[in-house]
Formats: sequence, structure tokens, C-alpha cells
Amino acid sequence: MNTTESLQWRYATKKFSEKKVSSEELNKILEAINLSASSTGLQPYRVFVVENATLRKELGEGSFNAQIAASSHLLVFAAFDRITREHIDTYISYMASERNIPEGALADFKTALIGGLLSRSDEENAAWAARQAYIALGTALIAAAELKIDSTPMEGFDAAKFDSLLGLTPKGLKSVVILSLGYRDAENDPYASLKKVRLPLAEFVTFIN
Repeated sequence: MNTTESLQWRYATKKFSEKKVSSEELNKILEAINLSASSTGLQPYRVFVVENATLRKELGEGSFNAQIAASSHLLVFAAFDRITREHIDTYISYMASERNIPEGALADFKTALIGGLLSRSDEENAAWAARQAYIALGTALIAAAELKIDSTPMEGFDAAKFDSLLGLTPKGLKSVVILSLGYRDAENDPYASLKKVRLPLAEFVTFIN
């Protein structure tokens, strides 16, 4: 099945079965997220995988999204609430190590990062970091679909509760979007058999020559 067919197959799953996603398949999704496009390559967010069923139930209490507790795994995309000089220094050092080049060879790039990112407000950088997390969410949705793993992206959750229970605040992180993974309960999910409805390409896309 090609990517287009996989995306036709996927939908925002409302009812999950009790079948669990294997560690091997989960790691494939996490690897895809890690390889996702990221502005400057800085990856100003982190992903937390909540496997513990009791914790997922606690996280989902009070939310209309039952998929938080019912899924096999819950991925929490958390963005940094500010970008610091330390983030940039660490990134440059890691890049130099991975590419086996001296840090001095990256001096111009480092100066550009410092000038471009640290000249902005913390609020601007936090919003930028959150957008990077959403790009990664899109990658996760596609990767899961190609593995025939169901998923549900969600914004309807108590971010403050998530930040507290997952210990994100001391890490300088804020949860911005979450993704439930698992396998659809097709017999009890009325949305599983519905045709996907999207605009015709001719209406959705405009070519500018």
C-alpha cells in the first residue's frame, strides 16, 4: 500500500481495541518523528511516550477524549517554553561531533542561530517551537498510517495537568499536542467505515504559473 492509500485508510480513531502496539513498531514511529523536518535542525521540542495505563487514565480524567486512556500508547509533544544560548551551544557541539568537524567550522551558522533566535522574545520562540512540534506530529501520523497503526491527534486536554504529572515544567517544556496510538475497534467505532471526506484537489490547490 502506498502513502496515498495509507492516508486514505487512516482516520481519527474514536474507539481503540485492546491490542497493543509492539515496541518494534513504536520505535519505527519514534524514529520517523526524530527524522522529521525541523527549522534549523534544532528540534525545540521533546516527545514523551506514556505507556503506563494508570497514568494515561489519570491524564485523561475530565477530558472528552477517551482515547487518552484507551489507546495502546500516548505520545506527548512538548515544546520548550524558551530558547537559550545553552540549547544552541549543545546543538552546535553535537552537530560538530556527528559530522566529525571542528566546532569552529560552524561559527557562522552558530552566529546566525544566536542572532535569529535569541533576538526574539520567549513568547515568539515558544510559538515557533510549538509549530515545529506540529510538523513532527504530521510525520508521526503518516508513519503510523504506513504501519497500519491507528492514531488520534488531540488538542482537547488539560495541558497544565500534563505538564505537572509528566514533570515537564522543570525541564522548560510545555505540552502542546498529543497523539494516541493503537488499533481501531472497528465493530464499535462508527467512524471506522465512513468514507474520508476531503475537498477536490481542483478546489483545494491553486497552481500559480
